[in-house]
Amino acid sequence: MSNVGLKEAPSGRLDKNSIGVTHIVFFVVAAAAPMSALVGATPPAFAFGNIGVPAAFVTLGIVYLLFAIGFTAMTPFVKSAGGFYSYVTKGLGGPWGMAAAMLAFLAYFTIQIGIYAIFGVFVNATVGPLGYSLPWWVWSLALLVVVFLCGRQHVVFSGRLLGLCMIGEITLLTLFAIGVLIRGGGPDGLTSAGLRPTDFLAPGIGVVIVFVVGAFIGFEATAIFGEEAKDPARTIPRATYLAVGIITVFYAFCSWAIVQYYGAEKIMSIAGANLDTFYMTALQDILGNWAGYAMNILLLTSYFAALLSFHNTLNRYFFAFGRDGLVWKGLAKVHEKHKSPYVAGAVQVIIVTSVIAIFALIKADPYTTVFSGMVTVCGLSILLVQVLVAVAIFGLFSNGRQGKSIFRVRVAPLLSGIALAGAFLLVSVNVDLMTGSTNPLVYGLPALVILLAAGAVAMGLRIRTRNPALYKTLSAAFDDAEQAAQ
Repeated sequence: MSNVGLKEAPSGRLDKNSIGVTHIVFFVVAAAAPMSALVGATPPAFAFGNIGVPAAFVTLGIVYLLFAIGFTAMTPFVKSAGGFYSYVTKGLGGPWGMAAAMLAFLAYFTIQIGIYAIFGVFVNATVGPLGYSLPWWVWSLALLVVVFLCGRQHVVFSGRLLGLCMIGEITLLTLFAIGVLIRGGGPDGLTSAGLRPTDFLAPGIGVVIVFVVGAFIGFEATAIFGEEAKDPARTIPRATYLAVGIITVFYAFCSWAIVQYYGAEKIMSIAGANLDTFYMTALQDILGNWAGYAMNILLLTSYFAALLSFHNTLNRYFFAFGRDGLVWKGLAKVHEKHKSPYVAGAVQVIIVTSVIAIFALIKADPYTTVFSGMVTVCGLSILLVQVLVAVAIFGLFSNGRQGKSIFRVRVAPLLSGIALAGAFLLVSVNVDLMTGSTNPLVYGLPALVILLAAGAVAMGLRIRTRNPALYKTLSAAFDDAEQAAQ
């Protein structure tokens, strides 16, 4: 471990006051990958869970809104680009901040590996009939190069590009949902089926939570760009509430529309028998054959948008780690022209390439092994780190509310923390459904995630004892970026 102290911390700094609410919202919603999340996650949620998927989106939306109320109360006190890492460090101290860093990094890294794998599978299936069939990892690595080049640009470039992708996905799915309304629904007409609490609070609720929680991955992006945001004390809360609202309403509306299209009595059986064509059939029937072609294209852009968002997020994690002296300080270098953490991006490309190469060499199935396994680890990691953030809110305001309401710094984080912990338990007992495997090792994934977090805490305690200078850097992670970089 480096002996770098606060004064020796690397001097890289990101471009302040460069992005506003709109760009940050694009990053969050793009990370949620509207097209791929609905088309990929909701069919198995209906098939193996229950018809309450729309109600699940609403419920989780409320939970994350409560989380955001407390989360954004910390924004004026946290200006580093470390995201959850910085927030937990501020509220609970360096060792717990290291646990949050480990969990968040694990979540975003594993989800992008999974998406690279499923992208390769989907492209191969699309162009294979045309005679361009290649191993899945070839397409994955080709996309990795594109993502790296885009992420190397100024953050505004990525924000605009993600916005275009997101608009296309949302437009097509919204047109479908409106078309269902105009048609008057399906065999049952228009009903409240799917939105009723009893639909969600029924057998299969754990399965539904497992698949629905992934739609909110990327939530942290509102905070991780705080150092580059214009007036972050106001921009971050607005972007957070807006992002949660858009994700919740959009997913709930579109999943409710698909329930209306197929009918409450038939949707579970139809989803189980037609996981791959569940949405394709409905979109082509409502909007015409052109919608099927558009969906194929937008699925590709959806995966790309999600990967670009996660790439940018991880770059800023590497940047924060380097600047705080936790790893090689060269990671804190920023591009002279674009003010982007380009060295962090290059290192990330090397790591991702290595992991994909390992999966390719052992001939792992890109869908059932790589994608499913990585998504499971991601879900467990992000839920656990969000529980830590909820606890950190209490830690930050333990000596006084500093002008914040008791609801904002006590009630909201308590309720959301309990709900997120419950979601973690539900995912833990349903890991076999996420991975499609009953291998005993699969059931150990929740314990592995917890052990990694505990190991990070132990490392932080060791640093505090043996390297006070570096621990001081950890404690400064939440300070203003310029101060932390001195």
